[in-house]
Amino acid sequence: MRYAVLGTGVVGRTLAGALVERGHEVMLGSRTKDNPVALEWANGAGPRASHGTFAEAAQFGEAVIEAVGGQVALDVLRSAGAERLEGKLLVDVSNALVVEGGDVRLAPLGEDSVGERIQREFPGARVVKTLNTLNSAVMTDPSRVPGEHQLFLSGDDAAAKRETLDLLAEFGWPEERVLDLGGIGTARAVELMMPFWLTLYRKFGHGDFNYQIRGAR
Repeated sequence: MRYAVLGTGVVGRTLAGALVERGHEVMLGSRTKDNPVALEWANGAGPRASHGTFAEAAQFGEAVIEAVGGQVALDVLRSAGAERLEGKLLVDVSNALVVEGGDVRLAPLGEDSVGERIQREFPGARVVKTLNTLNSAVMTDPSRVPGEHQLFLSGDDAAAKRETLDLLAEFGWPEERVLDLGGIGTARAVELMMPFWLTLYRKFGHGDFNYQIRGAR
């Protein structure tokens, strides 16, 4: 399958690399075609890896993974172009974080989410929110954390969720460990978890941890 991964940060490169390792073709998208980080990644990841602009990547991909900061996610997708996202699975991995002077706050807070904003602005895309509540290394290798810890899934399109579950299974996440929270409106809840995750990161000093939800059946 052909994937577009939008974003050249650690998360984007980690996801893109994992997809290439599993036999997919991946174009890593950035603002400019000559982005040195994207070029270095493509040169090192093998013949199934390439790089291009956000628009070129979105055109290339049968599915799109948006892996940029929540504050720039809409601008990045606008650069990709609504017509290139039409009908495609769009996995939103971003968080609604704003960093100012070393402090972290959420925007939007509570009454909206990045996932919902993306779905509203790009109604032709099939948006699924997931993978935003854990470290990038654990995203593609859940065995780094012992136990039956879990992921969360939000989205309005049942078929898109099914495709996302299949993708997550390739990363090592069995379906029973992915909690479907409901429609894209539930992205608000998982985006609210990120400041808590950062607090835990500061306490532990590393990102090899995750949430496990337990309760009576």
